[in-house]
Formats: sequence, structure tokens, C-alpha cells
Amino acid sequence: MRILVVCIGNICRSPLAERLLAARLAPEVAAGRCSVGSAGVGAVDGHAMQSQAAVQLARLGGDPDGFASRRTTTDLVSAHDLVLTATRDVRASVVGVAPAVLHRAFTLRELAALAPVAAELFDGPAGDDVRRRVRTLSSRRATVAAGDLDVPDPMGQDDAVHEAVADLLAATVDPVAAVVRAVLDGRPVEARG
Repeated sequence: MRILVVCIGNICRSPLAERLLAARLAPEVAAGRCSVGSAGVGAVDGHAMQSQAAVQLARLGGDPDGFASRRTTTDLVSAHDLVLTATRDVRASVVGVAPAVLHRAFTLRELAALAPVAAELFDGPAGDDVRRRVRTLSSRRATVAAGDLDVPDPMGQDDAVHEAVADLLAATVDPVAAVVRAVLDGRPVEARG
């Protein structure tokens, strides 16, 4: 399963979420079952993480070294099975660039809110049906449509705002990782009831 996290500049929210999510999914990443990358709808290729975001990532146990920003393209977005965005507006931009990802694109917080139902949707491993399973999650989108599903942009803000956004992302990636595992593995057939 290929996962892409997208924000605007790909130097703050999306690299932070990328690195945190990859850490939460470390066994799946190490086994080659999934990969996590990031990009930005307005990014300039090749920039390091923004310094305040890098400090927050390190505070949360992550490593910003080796990160380089990249701009979203139709080919990049289309190649991913799951696209996670910082905000609804960024999601709309991504879908505008690659309309075929409409049912594979969620805000991070929207997908996290689907965690309670995700484990009940699928029996057994996904095999080649990852995109079908993500589309099934999309059909449940209306159940979490209310509320604030955006991750605020901390660019240009003080350290306290960066810390709050980093903490929000850290809390969000745990249920997102649970959803990814549900898509990949489902629940054992014998666990149905």
C-alpha cells in the first residue's frame, strides 16, 4: 500500500505526518507492505523540513534528516493507494490535479475518525484489493463529515503553535495507522461475530 501525505509547502505538516506515520507503521514498512511519502500542492522541490517542524519531529522521537520537499503531480498522486491531506482545501486541490483519486483521498483527521468502523469492514488480508478497500472507507465518509477535519497550518506562527500542531498530528497518526492495518489485514475470519 502506497501512502502519500500532502499539505501546501511540504516542509511542515506533511513531512511531520509522513515521518510519524512511517514510524507507527514500521513493521509494515520494513516488510514492504506499505510505504509513506509526502508532497505539497505548492511545494518547491528539494527543501529541508522547516526548522520549527523539525524540532517538533525530534521532540516526538522522529528524525528530520534526509527529508526533501516535492511538489504534487498527477503521476505522483495517481501512483498512491491512499492520499492523506492536511485540510479539505488541500484535498480539493489534489483531486483537482488527479480526479481519479477522489475516493482514495481523505484529510488525515477524516481518516482517523473512521478508525472505529474500519476494523469491522474487512475480513482477512487485502491482497490486491487495497484500492477497493480504501474506496469502501470512502463510502463511510459521510459518517464523519461534521466537525473540524483540518490540521491548522503553523507556518509563520510561534513555537507554541508548532508544538500544538505537532501534538495534533501525533494523536492523529495512531488511528490512521490502525485504519491502514485494517485495510491491509482486515480482521481474522474467526473473529467475526
